Amino acid sequence: MSEQPTPERLGAVRALWRLREFAGPAMPAFMASMAAALVAQLIALTIPQVFEQIVDGPLADGDASAIVPLALLVFALGAAESLLYALRRWLVVGPGTKVEARMRNALYAKLQDLPVSFHDRWPSGQLLSRAVSDLGLIRRWLSFGLVLTGANLVIIVVGVGILMSMNWMLGLIFLVCSLPLWWAGWRFEGRYSEKSRLSQDQQGDLATAVEESVHGIRVLKAFGRGKFALSSFRAQAESLRSTEIEKARLDANIWVWIMVVPTVALALCLVVGIWLSANGQLSVGELVAFFATATVLAWPIESIGFMLAFALDARTATDRFFDIIDSENTIVDPADPQHVDRPRGELAFTGVHFRYQDSPERFGDLLDGVDLVVEPGETMALVGLTGCGKTTMTALTTRLYDVTGGSVTLDGVDVRAFTREELRRHIAMAFEDATLFSASVRENVLLGRPELAGDDPDVRAEAERVLDEALRIAQAGFAYDLPDGVDTKVGEEGMSLSGGQRQRLALARAVAAKPAVLVLDDPLSALDVATEAKVEAELRAVLAETTALVVAHRPSTVMLADRVALLEAGRITAVGTHSELLRESEHYRFVISSLEDEERRDLESRPHPSPASRPADGGDADEASEFEREEAAS
Repeated sequence: MSEQPTPERLGAVRALWRLREFAGPAMPAFMASMAAALVAQLIALTIPQVFEQIVDGPLADGDASAIVPLALLVFALGAAESLLYALRRWLVVGPGTKVEARMRNALYAKLQDLPVSFHDRWPSGQLLSRAVSDLGLIRRWLSFGLVLTGANLVIIVVGVGILMSMNWMLGLIFLVCSLPLWWAGWRFEGRYSEKSRLSQDQQGDLATAVEESVHGIRVLKAFGRGKFALSSFRAQAESLRSTEIEKARLDANIWVWIMVVPTVALALCLVVGIWLSANGQLSVGELVAFFATATVLAWPIESIGFMLAFALDARTATDRFFDIIDSENTIVDPADPQHVDRPRGELAFTGVHFRYQDSPERFGDLLDGVDLVVEPGETMALVGLTGCGKTTMTALTTRLYDVTGGSVTLDGVDVRAFTREELRRHIAMAFEDATLFSASVRENVLLGRPELAGDDPDVRAEAERVLDEALRIAQAGFAYDLPDGVDTKVGEEGMSLSGGQRQRLALARAVAAKPAVLVLDDPLSALDVATEAKVEAELRAVLAETTALVVAHRPSTVMLADRVALLEAGRITAVGTHSELLRESEHYRFVISSLEDEERRDLESRPHPSPASRPADGGDADEASEFEREEAAS
């Protein structure tokens, strides 16, 4: 099971008390529901008193006609009790769901706000289980567990008081016999709480395993590792099952005490009650009323174990929820942010150092004093061997990570001086691993232009213009041939499209944002050479007016650049044109040679699609037709 950064465990009451900031607006409804439940049970406690009057009155006197009004009173009390229970449920349904919605919105907002380093450490299944199952559990406890626990505790106290008032000896026997329940509950709390936390963490790990296997289904099938994934899943599921069985065993143990102790207490009370009645110290009606009252108290007493387990599960869910809410966000907006209306686009790295949070100190900084200036309107290619920190360097521009030393500036202003929203409006990124959302092509491409959403005719016309231009530049015209054109839903993470199609839509998204600085982390790696050449030709026009930092893994990508920066051992060791670096830098020649070998192997391993293999839905038709033209020309 994954170890999570959790705060010190709080006491159950103290932990659950933290929910007040979300449940506060709903507390009047919860209190009203608790009052309805309490009044309903108080009514239930009055019914035995009517039984006493019936037994000692009409039944003892043989007056059958006097029973009718008392029977009608019992019926009326029972009807009132039922209506109050219905009212209790009605009062909490709406407010309880609103509390859950507030907590889920707060959790989602926090997840969006937390830095990428947080998401690097946390499995997505753990986050998903907190957002769904844990919050559902908290809602049920607030709407049901909290209300009934409060009402039942009051009823137990009141009921024992009534029993003591009927006959102090029987009441004392009942009370003394109930004391072991509190001892058993105290032992149960510590052991069950630990198992509850373990179970909910294991559920999160299991959700992660399912998510990974679904997202990686192509890899598992390609390597024939379905059975291996299944065996791993079974092992995790069996571990969770063992924990749940241990929870059930602990729950069963407390239920033994809850069922046996009151039964023993009632048996002793029955023996003593009959003896008292036989000696004339207790009437038959009082004895009937005593046991009817004890019967009413049976459910509140029996619910102690269930409610305690419920509260402990809710406490664990609350702890897990606040594990996220309490997580420190190290990348925040400045107190007094800078603002630039129209940035020129100068991007500068000055003495930049960076080390990942969990990186051992002996490995040193990944970036160790990077100095680089990209002039306004210039396209700078960034090259280096695998693992030298190129992608990390690009991530620092939009504060996906923050530098651990030095600074990154836009037009001379430290990027940490902007709000994150404004910074990411000025600088747009396209990643090698293109991620799309379960939305239409239009929504994915215009993601960075929220001002173009709306039904105003002028806005819609501008949105269409920007969309058409971005798709043209990215050579993503295939989108118009999809079943519903640019309104086609691309499915989860865009997996209904090919890798090249996803990359072109991601590039179109970055272009459509119209940023002052465009950061491209090898966004064309999945494209064939012919399509890449078309994209690069269109990009030249865009990059002529935009500052660009391009991570290059192909020699052809380097040709897009005005200048090239060589990243070596965490530092920029050379900057110049491609020709200058080929002439002056031995390491640059080695890197370019490596890139050429990698590109050659990629081309050799890529099969030419046959006409029969071309997708009918416009998937990669442009790439296939390009291959056909090349073959025809040869």
